[in-house]
Amino acid sequence: MPRLIPAPTVVAAAGTKPKKIEEYVGRVNSGHASLSVARMTSPAGWEEPGQRPEFEEITLVLRGLLRVEHESGVLDVHAGQSVVTAPGEWVRYSTPSADGAEYIAVCFPAFSPATVHRDE
Repeated sequence: MPRLIPAPTVVAAAGTKPKKIEEYVGRVNSGHASLSVARMTSPAGWEEPGQRPEFEEITLVLRGLLRVEHESGVLDVHAGQSVVTAPGEWVRYSTPSADGAEYIAVCFPAFSPATVHRDE
């Protein structure tokens, strides 16, 4: 039988400014360890520490611009575009534009603070 997820759970975010993370599916809201799906709303100027996660992350930008720094350079991901990062790859996310950004992040396996491995 299909299972309705009636609402997301807001979870704490890392970074320099408040960013809203609404987890719909994942370890916190639905008990899924195999994947997570979350909607992110980041203000202008938000940035988080670099990280080397153990999970694959697929990000779909709905509004604004998401900047993804990586060991070989920088990608600017605009509304309507996606970016995929591989497990073990160093990345750093930010929203440098005046409008911030809204995006969906899907992680395989599910996001966990224990497996994100943020820079100190």
